[in-house]
Amino acid sequence: QVQLVESGGGSVQAGGSLRLSCAASGYTYSSYWMGWFRQAPGKEREGVAAISPSGSITDYTGSVKGRFTISRDNAKNTLYLQMNSLKPEDTAMYYCAADPAPGRILGTKYNYWGQGTQVTVSS
Repeated sequence: QVQLVESGGGSVQAGGSLRLSCAASGYTYSSYWMGWFRQAPGKEREGVAAISPSGSITDYTGSVKGRFTISRDNAKNTLYLQMNSLKPEDTAMYYCAADPAPGRILGTKYNYWGQGTQVTVSS
């Protein structure tokens, strides 16, 4: 079955960096759109970044543009999110998600989700 396992979260000070990874298994990874999402306490889950199956198309929510970079390694079935210049408002649980055709690529209608990894940014 489809499995998505996130790692790389942690606690950092504002201005710091983290690199999240998402290991995928149980499906043809290279055929699926992948996305990173986050959810802070009391807030709705929001799309952070998405990437096409080949990696040629990416998109970001406005608040992370220029700071975060999504990438994928189809040979390793792994998705990444490089997060630089982190801010306290980036604090959230971060999830990766997969779907063959998600519609709005930063929308939350992805079929498969990981369990999440916590990112905490202190000021």
